[in-house]
Amino acid sequence: MAEYIATIGLEIHAHIKTASKMFDGCAAAYAGAEPNTFVSVVSLGLPGSLPVVNQRAVELAARSGLALNCTVNERSVFSRKSYPYPDLPKGYQISQYDEPLCSDGWVEIRTAAGEVRRIGIERLHIEEDTGRLVHAADDSSLIDYNRSGVPLMEIVSRPDLRTPEEARLYFEKIRQLLVWIDVNSGNLEDGALRCDANVSVRPAGQERYGAKVEVKNINSFRFVERAVAYEIQRQIRVLDGGGVVEQETRGWDELRGETVGQRTKEFAHDYRYFPEPDIPPLVLSAAWIAERRAELPELPDARRARFEAVYGLSAQDADLLTSERPIADYYEAAVAAAQAVGGSAKDVANWVLNEGFRLLKERGESAAQLAERMPPAHVATLIELVARGSINRGVARQLFEESFNSGAEPGRLVAERGLTQISDSDALVAVAREVIAANPKVVAEYRGGKVTAIQFLVGQMMRATRGQANPQVARALLEAELGSL
Repeated sequence: MAEYIATIGLEIHAHIKTASKMFDGCAAAYAGAEPNTFVSVVSLGLPGSLPVVNQRAVELAARSGLALNCTVNERSVFSRKSYPYPDLPKGYQISQYDEPLCSDGWVEIRTAAGEVRRIGIERLHIEEDTGRLVHAADDSSLIDYNRSGVPLMEIVSRPDLRTPEEARLYFEKIRQLLVWIDVNSGNLEDGALRCDANVSVRPAGQERYGAKVEVKNINSFRFVERAVAYEIQRQIRVLDGGGVVEQETRGWDELRGETVGQRTKEFAHDYRYFPEPDIPPLVLSAAWIAERRAELPELPDARRARFEAVYGLSAQDADLLTSERPIADYYEAAVAAAQAVGGSAKDVANWVLNEGFRLLKERGESAAQLAERMPPAHVATLIELVARGSINRGVARQLFEESFNSGAEPGRLVAERGLTQISDSDALVAVAREVIAANPKVVAEYRGGKVTAIQFLVGQMMRATRGQANPQVARALLEAELGSL
């Protein structure tokens, strides 16, 4: 069987978080609204209406380009793109073509095998989104224009992606960055972030790319990986069968697990681009671009590297703690609070990654809610109580969950409920003797050489004291009592 090389590029479409639409003052927050209630003469393309560029959208798009290591061009041009579909009623889309706002960027991804790959970004341009077609069961279609005119960035990668996994990782990385710098909600289900995948296959050794097939409007990381994987294999089957892969646009059908043909792929000349006559070229100064750069926070890759270097975290822990900006901010606040009482950054990481992440997942809550649920000072208090020997880790885990649920301060819970750890040998020796007397079979196993059996007895002491016994003291007392038998 012939060997083939896959070439993949993604075009990611991201809504820009602005109050109004791209070319008029109509509100952009249309999610959940009744159809065709967030519209205006501009978004409906009524005769005589004129577009006005949304300044905030340009600022956020430029910030995005800088976060993606792009050059923000001092001159860019809006163009009309012929658009013969009913979800843009004026018959064209205001977009950018040969002079985009940003160009020549890159991001890095890390594969499951640990390989770090740099993926080039050809361009980032701004445009208006289209309306939405709603297809009914009787084969009729309705149009909702609420989304029409919402500010949109299109981020076009270079054809540097080689596998379905890399396509998914790249899509995830773009989302992470856009949400991190607060220019996009990251909501794939509502269509605020979606992508088109361009896939081609060619025989190994052939320099010329194969025919490009575009898979449209994918709104899930899992779907993009599955769609690309299917499309690669579909094209290989066509070529192995002696056929020719046609350049076309296809859609991903998740229920069938396959791509389906939609229409012949358009070429640039089909769109008949020409400069938008109602909008002059966008001219930005170097000082303006520098202001946008100054707005950037520390980005995820830099923060992850700092967490490893400064806090001594493993690469895996640092990666998890910088997956979302609210988590990274929370972690650093908790580290500062813990270090003030003698705790360590590693202690904080363990509590956040184990208990914090578990509770958020169980309750289906977002990372931003962790600070509200469990203030950083509460984590520091738990660490201090364990370090002082006031409570053991088992009690601390219970207190973490209760504090997370109720907002109560852990130190107050310990005082109110008498949860202080028992370390007094005189107070525990009677418990040890009762546990030994109640478990003769385990005692016999221990005395017969099965030293691990003592762990069961320690557990029985912890149960008898409702988790308040000091485990080290409990074990020492059991060993002493068993040795004297």
